[in-house]
Amino acid sequence: MSATRYLDIAEQLSAELAECARGTRVASEAEIARRFGVGRAAARAAVKELERRFVVRRTQGSGTFVNRRIDYVISRSAPPSWSTTISAAGATPRALVKSVRTIPLPAHLAERFERPAGSPVHEVVREFYIDDLLASWVHEWIPIDEVPDLDLALHAVESVDQVLRQMVRVRPMRAWCRVSIDVPPAEVLRALRMDSSQPAWLVESVSRDDVIGNVLMCSRTWTRADAVRVVVELDERATGEEAVSEPVAGRTDLHRAQSLRIAGTVHTVMK
Repeated sequence: MSATRYLDIAEQLSAELAECARGTRVASEAEIARRFGVGRAAARAAVKELERRFVVRRTQGSGTFVNRRIDYVISRSAPPSWSTTISAAGATPRALVKSVRTIPLPAHLAERFERPAGSPVHEVVREFYIDDLLASWVHEWIPIDEVPDLDLALHAVESVDQVLRQMVRVRPMRAWCRVSIDVPPAEVLRALRMDSSQPAWLVESVSRDDVIGNVLMCSRTWTRADAVRVVVELDERATGEEAVSEPVAGRTDLHRAQSLRIAGTVHTVMK
C-alpha cells in the first residue's frame, strides 16, 4: 500500500463530506478502515488529515463531526460584539455567563484601561457558542462606574455591547486589538474540550466609547481554530499625521492610529 494512501482517502472523504450538513457524524476509524481496505493506522491518518484541513472536528467524548468554519470579522467599523459578528456570518450566536464578580483592576490591565491598578471592575467569564458548538472561552473586564448593575443586565441581555449601548448610551468601538494563535492554557483546553495539541485563536481587545473616547471594556477571548477563521479588516480612515501615529510599547491604539497590529497567523483584508 502506498505511504500516501491516507491522503487519497482523505480527498475522497472530503469531497463526500462537502455535501453533508455541519454537525453530521463522521464514520469511525474502524468503519473507514473496512470501507477502504486499509489498516487502522491509515484510517486514523486520513481522519487527522481531514481535521488538519478543518473539514471535520473532534469533540472529546462525543466523536468526529462535519465542520464548517465561519469568518469572524474584526474591524474598527464593526461593533465589537460577538452576537452581531456571528449573526452577520449567518450562524446563531449564544452566550452563557459563567461568573460575574467585582475585583480590583489587575496591574497588567491598568495601562490599557488608563486607570490605576486596583480600581473596581467587573470581571465577566462567559462561554460563546456558534449554533450548538462551544467555540470560545472569554474573560471581560468592565469598569464598575460604567455599568454598576452589569450582573443583573446580563441576565436579561446576552450581549455586553447591547448592554453598553442601551443602558449606558455609549457607542463601543474596537480601539485596540491583538490576534495570535497558540495552544491555550490547561483551564481553557478543559473548558473548550480540546486536545492539548490543538491551537486556538487568542483575541485581546480594548473597546472605547466612539464619542468620548473613554475605555469601556478589555477582553481576552480564546476561540477554537476549527470553529472560525479570523479575518482582520484594516480600515483606511486616517490621513496625515494621525495615520502615521507610532504604536506605544509594541501596540497600536486604533483610537489614535486607526489600524491593527497583528501577531500570529491571520487572514487580513484591506478595505
